Amino acid sequence: MEEIDDILKRSQLSVTESRKQILTLFLDATSALAHNDIEKLTGNDFDRVTIYRTLQTFVEKGIIHSIPAIDNSVRYALCRHECSDGQHQDKHVHFFCDSCTNMFCMDELTIPEMQLQKGFVAKQTNMLISGICRSCNISRKR
Repeated sequence: MEEIDDILKRSQLSVTESRKQILTLFLDATSALAHNDIEKLTGNDFDRVTIYRTLQTFVEKGIIHSIPAIDNSVRYALCRHECSDGQHQDKHVHFFCDSCTNMFCMDELTIPEMQLQKGFVAKQTNMLISGICRSCNISRKR
């Protein structure tokens, strides 16, 4: 619980029950979470708007990053690197499992720097790979 308070204070955010509970979900998660996942996991504790605002605040503060998914939804994952207010450093590949629909950060696979044409300035780069995750692949072989 102390780690959660530290993350929020370091990001200059008030320590509220909704922020603590939602951040705990990200710290415990093994894959990226969608807004709907967070709603289910928190039960009736918070309404949709509170969750949405909390997610947006966490993204803005560099606590989590957003990942556009194949199904046009957005998933969120904890930033593993030194992201800060408005400056995300999460330049890694994401993997979407076609079987279980979980999305994973592949921290060890970095997105290479791209040489854009003169006059273009990149703000964000995403790379998404779809396939079958390790757990689903093992289950299929049984």
